[in-house]
Amino acid sequence: MSHAYIDSFLEYLVVERSAPENTLSAYESDLRDFFAWMEGRGKDVLTLGSEDIAAYSSACRAKKLKSTSIGRRLSALRQFYRFLLEEGGIGKDPTRELAAPRRSAYLPQVLSAEEVDRLLHAPDPSTPLGIRDKAMIELLYATGLRVSELVGLELHMLNLDVGYLICRGKGGKERLVPIGEAAVRWVKEYLALARPSLAKDASDSLFYSNRGRAMTRQNFWYMIQRYAEEAGIRKHISPHVLRHSFATHLLAGGADLRSVQMMLGHSDISTTQIYTHVNPARLKEIHERFHPRG
Repeated sequence: MSHAYIDSFLEYLVVERSAPENTLSAYESDLRDFFAWMEGRGKDVLTLGSEDIAAYSSACRAKKLKSTSIGRRLSALRQFYRFLLEEGGIGKDPTRELAAPRRSAYLPQVLSAEEVDRLLHAPDPSTPLGIRDKAMIELLYATGLRVSELVGLELHMLNLDVGYLICRGKGGKERLVPIGEAAVRWVKEYLALARPSLAKDASDSLFYSNRGRAMTRQNFWYMIQRYAEEAGIRKHISPHVLRHSFATHLLAGGADLRSVQMMLGHSDISTTQIYTHVNPARLKEIHERFHPRG
């Protein structure tokens, strides 16, 4: 059963983190090696302690693995156990006491405003599924939700008259997120014209698949890939790219970092600060406006 968590973790990396193929392959190999090592010692990977992770790290060094290989394996374990903790698969993260690795200067993939506009116009709103897809993409870009948060939305979480939603994020934490007028209009359209024909049960789920079940992360990932292709967008796109674009475009328009942090649900503002590095044109504009020698 525990091996099924690897597949769920790899799906999460694809859908929510836009992980490239080489990263997925490396992480899968590392995790299966780790599982085999632990199970060979009669250990259950879901109930390990920090001493077990330390023992595995020592075993890797004893095999004369390169430090970069060991670092990648430990990074895979950190992300894997953080995922399990957030999904409720474990009650305690055994990697918490590991020294944090140095973080690379990663710049997220971002769509331009024109590319976002093309993506938003790709669904056909003359059909129930097209209305649903349009509403989902509009809502994702308007709020910066994670895709798991989007597909997890329930009717009672929305207040469309006031223009906000309550989102249940990582660790079950809830936050209030405003919704723009365009997204409100399309969600109302979806509720009136599409959801009644798609919903096959009496659940409170907001978005449904064409089979009458609640939408999943994978459903939405495939859907947005298709629309990106139809819109002629050549960048590698995933639902998380719209979250990156939401944050980048807000900051480029003059939003303050703390507000964007709250809307994204980041517990640490340093996570949000990455978006200040992706728009040099905005920085140049600010410099020219406010610096005495600009």
